[in-house]
Amino acid sequence: MSITYLGILAGILTSCAFIPQAIKVLLTNRTQDISILMYSSFTLGVFIWAIYGFIIGDLAIILTNIVTFIPAVLILVLTVKNNRKKTNN
Repeated sequence: MSITYLGILAGILTSCAFIPQAIKVLLTNRTQDISILMYSSFTLGVFIWAIYGFIIGDLAIILTNIVTFIPAVLILVLTVKNNRKKTNN
């Protein structure tokens, strides 16, 4: 097994872990227990990992971080949006 395949498999498993949370947030619109600071840091870190993957040309890093970035951004955006609603009420 190529080391790239191992990296892709690990990335798929960790990336897919965010999909159920993103679906739950979309269906329930409940984000009050999600830390904006944590998700902001995490999302920025994933974005930087993807850039790093492009720079070094590592397909496993590129793909898995792009896949992780999408639900992380979705959760972060909805959390910020819901937090703003709460503070305006």
